[in-house]
Amino acid sequence: MKIKAFYKFGVLVFAFVFAFLSCKKDKFVTDPSATVRFSQDSVLFDTVFTTIGSATKNIRVINNNKQKIKISTIQLTKGSSSQFIINVDGASGRTFNDIEIAANDSLYIFIQVNVNPTNVNSPAIVTDNIEFTVNGNLKKVKLEAWGQDAYYHYAKNALYFKDGSYLAYSTVDTLKNSYDKIGNDYVWKNDKPHVIYGYLVVDEGQKLVINAGTRVYFNYKAGLWVYRYGELRVYGQYGNEVIFQGARREADYEDEPGQWDRIWINEGSTNNIIDYAIIKNGYIGVQAELLGDTLGVKNRLRLTNTRIQNMSMWGLYCLAYNVYAANNSINNCQEHSLNVLLGGNYNFIHCTFANYWEKQKNREKPAMYLNNHAGSQVLPLDTFNFINCIVDGKLENEISFDLDNSNVNYPPRHKFTSCWMKTTNDMSDVNHFNEIVKSSSSLTYESPGTYFFQPKPSELSVKGFISSIATLNAQKFPLDLKGAARTSVTVCAGAYQVN
Repeated sequence: MKIKAFYKFGVLVFAFVFAFLSCKKDKFVTDPSATVRFSQDSVLFDTVFTTIGSATKNIRVINNNKQKIKISTIQLTKGSSSQFIINVDGASGRTFNDIEIAANDSLYIFIQVNVNPTNVNSPAIVTDNIEFTVNGNLKKVKLEAWGQDAYYHYAKNALYFKDGSYLAYSTVDTLKNSYDKIGNDYVWKNDKPHVIYGYLVVDEGQKLVINAGTRVYFNYKAGLWVYRYGELRVYGQYGNEVIFQGARREADYEDEPGQWDRIWINEGSTNNIIDYAIIKNGYIGVQAELLGDTLGVKNRLRLTNTRIQNMSMWGLYCLAYNVYAANNSINNCQEHSLNVLLGGNYNFIHCTFANYWEKQKNREKPAMYLNNHAGSQVLPLDTFNFINCIVDGKLENEISFDLDNSNVNYPPRHKFTSCWMKTTNDMSDVNHFNEIVKSSSSLTYESPGTYFFQPKPSELSVKGFISSIATLNAQKFPLDLKGAARTSVTVCAGAYQVN
């Protein structure tokens, strides 16, 4: 009986203590010394464009007390005039009252910023604070963002398709203050960045000129479309390249592929030029293709001194086109760095195609793909000269040929000379392969993590060429992609000279 009584007494004590503690946890701590702490005391947004807004950032408000706590107010110091907006418990606004946090628990606050147009070309600093009033105490978290004005090319028209989809676009002549008109040339101003929504179209008879130092930013699925008989001229300079990239400026987007669509060039112009450009973080870097179904229409792209990198599909995509490409580095694409379909005319000199894609999903397709037919229809591959180039990557074979030799009228005329190639293909046919260094292992590069695919000096012995063809073509481009001089003693394959 005594044991049972003691047991009952113990149960009652436990229940009392549990109830006491539970009641205590359910009560608010009101002592002025009791407060909250924060996961960080300031939030910095990298440069964002005016009117676009930012990615969402967050802070955590932590209650380390053994009782729940009430935050009397959470508010932005500048109130309704603030360019920041916060989200507390699923509600967006600038002021919140009586927010509770349970004992030993926390609360997330999400923050965004929209920077108003300033008409100032250089970045402006936007600041505010989140103020917390807790048990009579005032605590602050500092907010800071850098904002920059830009030329905004908004899509004001749309092409509608039978399947119900549409393509939103505007033309280069829409935004009057973004260019100087010289004849049919629309020369973009480069005092501020250009931000594109939807597709910006260079229409028939128009020429878009983009000079050195211009920064072009694309929103999601946006692109630049050089329509039939339109023309694109990109004139960058070494150290002052024209940059094409996604519109998000936060650090999380700095190296994120697939942020925008592509530069799309159709037929009808013999003078499309891209020189000294950096094209990055999109879906397809440059797509040069016939829009119609008639081959032989005048079309030409001259692509030189350009880096195309980190594309979620292809780097350079050509369909029955005429391309002269030299001193380019095209790397790290989810599929092909170079995708050539349905023949055409091509000259590639001193180009590096190094594909070490490591994002989203593994790459299964080779860095380079060459094709001259659609089913049983063979199309003319009139010229394919591949001289002083590198094809490399993580796969065992980085080159795929899909060439149909059955049409005697259109035999594929491809010639590889003085190249370094990672491949398992047979390259013994001297009619198509001359002075090739064929390897089963990859080269080592100076800084592949930053897309600097210059082979290390130790690789010189396996990639140097001393031949009349290599030297002759090197003379056409005496400076490599980084501005270093090529020597006549040892001509290195690829876009970078190793001296």
